[in-house]
Amino acid sequence: MHPLALPLLLALATAPTPPPAPPAAPACEAAEHHQFDFWLGEWSVVGQKVGKVVDHSRITSAVAGCVIVEQWTGLGGNTSQSLNLYNRNLGKWEQFWVDSQGNRLQLQGTLRDGAMVLETPPLPDGTFPRRHDRITWSVDANGRVRQLWEVSVDGGEWATQFDGLYTRVVGGGATE
Repeated sequence: MHPLALPLLLALATAPTPPPAPPAAPACEAAEHHQFDFWLGEWSVVGQKVGKVVDHSRITSAVAGCVIVEQWTGLGGNTSQSLNLYNRNLGKWEQFWVDSQGNRLQLQGTLRDGAMVLETPPLPDGTFPRRHDRITWSVDANGRVRQLWEVSVDGGEWATQFDGLYTRVVGGGATE
């Protein structure tokens, strides 16, 4: 036997057993992770201001139910995509949105009185950036989803950026 083998074998035999691995993080099965599921589906979106279909949106669940993905296509050819998730460390929903024009938006928020309300998060000093966005999604009695996007600049009044009514698309046509 090699002269170093015996001390090595003794060290291994008397070494403490490693602690058990920490439990895996819980899967995205808690109710909070499904608060935004009302938005899942294929949608035709009517702009409230123009009174006609302005885009199509496909909202799907991904990453084992941990992420809601929106794929938006405007009738003019612009596209956007958003990733939405419940951040259990913050206890809030987050949205990361980008469009084909290079615009981006990051929002945070919660479900309030049955509506999902996400807005520009405050800066580290607690103030808000010059432009403050707030988007509210709410479901009406017919199962349609209203998306109201409002903007406040320099803490001024809220102005509507977009007001759309999402109607489910079934079999190639919109339903009421």
